[in-house]
Amino acid sequence: MSFSQDMDDEYEKLIRRMNPPRVVIDNDSCKEATVIRVDSANEYGILLEVVQILTDLDLTITKAYISSDGGWFMDVFNVTDQDGNKVTDEVVLDYIQKSLGPEACFSTSLRSVGVIPSTDSTVIELTGCDRPGLLSELTAVLTHLKCSVLNAEVWTHNTRAAAVMEVTDDLTGSAVSDPERLSRIKSLLRNVLKGSNTPKEAKTVVSLGEVHTDRRLHQMMFEDRDYENLDDESSNVQDERQRPDVCVDNWLDKDYSVVTVRCKDRPKLLFDTVCTLTDMQYVVFHGSVDTEGTEAYQEYYVRHIDGSPVKSEAEKQRVIQCLEAAIKRRVSEGLKLELCTTDRVGLLSNVTRIFRENSLTVTRAEVKTKGGKAVNTFYVSDASGYSIDAKTIDSIRQTIGKTILKVKNKPKEQQQREKPPSQESPTRFLFGGLFKSKSFVNFGLVRSYS
Repeated sequence: MSFSQDMDDEYEKLIRRMNPPRVVIDNDSCKEATVIRVDSANEYGILLEVVQILTDLDLTITKAYISSDGGWFMDVFNVTDQDGNKVTDEVVLDYIQKSLGPEACFSTSLRSVGVIPSTDSTVIELTGCDRPGLLSELTAVLTHLKCSVLNAEVWTHNTRAAAVMEVTDDLTGSAVSDPERLSRIKSLLRNVLKGSNTPKEAKTVVSLGEVHTDRRLHQMMFEDRDYENLDDESSNVQDERQRPDVCVDNWLDKDYSVVTVRCKDRPKLLFDTVCTLTDMQYVVFHGSVDTEGTEAYQEYYVRHIDGSPVKSEAEKQRVIQCLEAAIKRRVSEGLKLELCTTDRVGLLSNVTRIFRENSLTVTRAEVKTKGGKAVNTFYVSDASGYSIDAKTIDSIRQTIGKTILKVKNKPKEQQQREKPPSQESPTRFLFGGLFKSKSFVNFGLVRSYS
């Protein structure tokens, strides 16, 4: 670490000692949710770090009010657990206090529970052209190279695929450290990822550092420019109601760009949008997040890190495209299958091979190993684009084991046909008159500088 970095770290510590963060957790004022208030000295990226910590605890953020005027960060989050109840687990509440309070260090994401602790494993990051059977081929190569996949997450979007995999050596159960072997792993995986008839290159990165999986997947797909050249024909096949509605307008009087997002609500949606704005180097000065039924509404008042609002039509369109891509990446298309069994060498390779042999392609996957148990979630669709035959699923479950592999939902297209379209709320955003009404001042969240 350089001398200047040491000085920066000491300066940040001094600022925090002078202005320690304050966290208030309130389970009384709201009937439906736990209210978490966070006050802290403001710094770039702090909003993402707070949202990341709450999201990594599998908490659902139903409402949020964001303000960072005057060098001070003040946020209010209404959160629930996965069952929609208030957060009452003392372990979770204590973790929130320690992670967001005076003991916290927002300058790094390594405190997050969502980080892969890779001191005893090797992290492999992959990006390339998506195609049917890709995950099966990748895991077959790893099995051949005597590597076991402990944890992994795979996303696909706009013909591109990205994966973060935590692997260990089959023989030692620890990280793969031999440089020649690591080079061979990278080379073979890159060859699998290359595909054909694509101008984009495949990338493989191997490291022993700690990685926040969701954050890295967004960064990898953003760097891979998966937001470009969206196929217009695909929107005719997919339900148009599922397309995010993203708008960007400039508020010239205040030198803000107002970014509004309306889409179907889902877990981790706030993290995905804030992560993308941060990676694009935009700062959220004010914001509001709300949910109505199955719909989510977000409104952000932003400037670029250089202090300017969105400057051109091209920049505006890029923000819209990137936010749409960030929302779509985690949307789980297809049939959800959950596998739970004793972990063994080659398990992931065998399961994905069976999918491939039955003409199923994996659109998203979450692979976890806990206490010798493999707990994997796959979203699969028919490789030819047709509806999945129930007999095919029955055959696959018979082969793998009906108690091991379970179907968790209907295909999304069928679910949507069964639901009537939702009506747009005429009062979808809470901050429409933010500065005219001085609503933040009325809330007592910021000072008036007028």
